[in-house]
Order: sequence, then C-alpha cells, then structure tokens
Amino acid sequence: MPELHDRSLRWYQGITGYQWLVLIIASLGWVFDVFEGQVFVASMNDAMPQLLGDSATKKLIDSWNNYSLASFLLGGAFGGVLFGMLSDKIGRSKTMIFTILFYSVFTCVTAFANAPWQMVVLRFLVAMGVGGEWAVASAMVAEVMPKRSRPVMSSIFHASSVFGTLMAVAVGYFIIGAQVLGENTWRLGFVIGVVPALLTVFIRWKLREPEQWKQAKEREAKDATQKTGSLGDLFNGENLRATLVGTALATIGLTTFWGCHIYGKDALKRRAETNALAAAGLGDVDWQQATDELAAQRGEALKAHKGEIKREEMVGMFLTMVVGGGLGLVLFGSVATMLGRKGAFIVYHGGAFASAMLLFYVLIPGNASYVVLACFLPVFGFLTLGMHAGYAVYFPELFHTRLRGTGTGFCFNAGRIGSALAIVVAGYLEWNPNTSSRYLAPLFALGIVVTLLGRETRGEELPE
Repeated sequence: MPELHDRSLRWYQGITGYQWLVLIIASLGWVFDVFEGQVFVASMNDAMPQLLGDSATKKLIDSWNNYSLASFLLGGAFGGVLFGMLSDKIGRSKTMIFTILFYSVFTCVTAFANAPWQMVVLRFLVAMGVGGEWAVASAMVAEVMPKRSRPVMSSIFHASSVFGTLMAVAVGYFIIGAQVLGENTWRLGFVIGVVPALLTVFIRWKLREPEQWKQAKEREAKDATQKTGSLGDLFNGENLRATLVGTALATIGLTTFWGCHIYGKDALKRRAETNALAAAGLGDVDWQQATDELAAQRGEALKAHKGEIKREEMVGMFLTMVVGGGLGLVLFGSVATMLGRKGAFIVYHGGAFASAMLLFYVLIPGNASYVVLACFLPVFGFLTLGMHAGYAVYFPELFHTRLRGTGTGFCFNAGRIGSALAIVVAGYLEWNPNTSSRYLAPLFALGIVVTLLGRETRGEELPE
C-alpha cells in the first residue's frame, strides 16, 4: 500500500485490515511473552522457598531469586541477538514462530522444576524466546505501518505488555493467593504458559513477510556489501552511534526496571508484612540483629497472613505495572510525535528520576499511608515503565532494513546484560531491595544524558 502523506489523517485512518492484523498478532505474541516473564515475578516468593526447602533462609531465597532474574536477563540478551539476526536472514514471520514456541514450551516445563538450579536454567531458555519475539515483532510492526502511524502503533504494540502483566497478576491473586494446590499452586501459572504455542499456527497461516524485507534480500543477492543480519555491521560507520545509544538506553531502562520499578510495585506488600508483624507483637524488632527464635516467629507471622500479603502484592503490581505503566507505554508514541523521540525520552527519564527519589527517599521511609501509596504508584509506574515503549518506537528507526532485526534485537537485549550484571553485583554485595533501589535510581538521570547523544528520527522514513 502506498505511503499516505496527508497530514490531516489521524494515525488510525487509512490502516488496512492486514496492518491491523499484524499489530494484533505481534501484540498477542508480546502479551504472552511478558506473561512468561512476569509469572515468575508473581510466583517467585512461593516457588523458591519450596524448591529450597523449609531450612532455607530469606537471604538464600533472595539470592536464588536474583540468580533466576539475572539468568532471565542473560537468556533474553542471547535470544534477542540470535533471533534478531535470524529474522533478517530468513524472515520476520518464520522467526516469530520459533521464538513463541521456545518461550511457550520451556515455561510449561518450568512447572516440573524440583531444584533451584533448574529454575535458573529454565529461566534462561524461556528468556531466549522472550527476547527474540520482541525484536522480531517490533521490526515487523515498524515495517508494515505507514510513517504517520508508526510511533503510535509501535507504542500500542509495546503497551500490550500490560495484558501479560495483568494475566500474571490474576494468576498471583486468584490462584497462587488462594493456594488451590497448597505449596504447589505456583506451578499452575507455568503450565498456562504453553497456551501461546497455539498462536504459531495462526502466524504461519496469516502473516507474510514485509515488502521492505523482501527488497533487502533482493539487494543482498545483487550486492555482497548489503548482507542481511550481520552483527559486525552494527559497529561500523553510522550504525555505531545508533548501536551505542540504543544499548545504553535499554541498559538504563532494564536495570532500573528490575532494580527500582519492581521494588516500588512491592510497596503495598511490604506494608502488609509490617502490619502482620505488628499484629504478632514483632513490629519493633531490629531484624538485622534478630535471634533465630525471633526469625522463626517472623516466619510464622508472615505465613499466617500469606494470602493477604500476596493479594496486596498483586494490587501493587496492578496499580504500578498495569494502570500507571500501561498508560505510560501507550502514550509514549503520542508524546514522541509531539516532542520528538529525544524529547519524549527526556520527559520520561526526568519524571522517573523525580518519582523514584520521592518514593524511595520520602514515602516509603516515612511510612506513607495506604491511600497515598495507592495513589502514587500509578504515577511512579507511568514514568518508570512508560519509556520502554520508546525502544519499540525508536530502535527500528535507527537501522536499515537489512539490519533492523539484528540492531533492534541487539540494543534492547544487550541492555539485559548490563542489568543482569547489576543484579549479580547487588547480590554479591548483599544489597537488599531498598538499598538497590536507592543506588540505582540516579540512572534515570543518566538516561537524559544518553538521549542527548542520539539522533532525532521524528518524521523520517525507515532507512532502506
């Protein structure tokens, strides 16, 4: 379909049925993609204690959870680069099938894990598909949509992640929170993870390769310098700047997601834990100096309120990641259209820095009321998560078609390596979540500096 240049048209006008279909299928893949990642977040406080046994300390449980999170990030990095390159070589729709099968099957297998090291390994394998699917789908959405619609459509694609988070929240609240299978309830969430495999049948039936990709393959056949999916070319000439800026932005966004955003969404959970301990007469105990007897009493008090605490955790997750985060993601495209890609990133990073400092240095230490936290968490989520839609908008615009899957996948998923290293360092230094969030919050401010080093792509055609 010819490009529509009429500026009077709204972003949704003139979009063909097939273009809507691409957006829906790409978004569904991303929805399940995010669910496969977030179902671990929703269940890790139940799964890891069971896998480690009754004698496991909180410190040991936190360490293995950190190892699993780090493994997930590293797997996403590896899979994102691998499948991104593959999509440039064999096509977007074919590669999307492989990525969805990868994360679906290995998420289901996770339900049968019986040791913490197995969880770590399976998280890596699931993440390979997760990282790859995003790289392929974001490139495909960008290539299929007209220029005037691309930023909003790409934001909608990335914002669909909130439905994956919502699914994980529902599993945590209604299934894990209800303990329908006792201590094995967490396994049900992972069994559900096999469902996305059915989507691959529809992809094979309905989706065709974008014309831009076909043309890139034709150019490759005639000119050896136009090789598709070349990782080395990301570090040559004009691509180097795009690769470095994209990777830095993703590293900051993903590190702060796991180090700040995740801790912030648990504010209501920690408040519920505090109330449970206070009800048991343990509210004034210094847990850094607590005896084994007091630690045992703490465990019993929290266990007695386990369902209530889990539900508050899911409410916080809903307010932060679904309500606030969802709005922040879906509106990034509109902000980027008005202010430019760089302007949007600056607004989000600046707001995220301010909201993180307020939450971690004022509201949480100051024992803010339930109402104040419940009202502030959506604002915090809007600013700290919303910038992630910018990666789907901005990264495909930085690279030529022959490198779009490779470059997009590398930037977003190489950022996982930096964030994984940060988590490992935090575990090695024995930082608790509160310490990590305080130390990592200034990274949002660094994001402003990185943004200024990038190039503006607003109003430009996708590079051929």
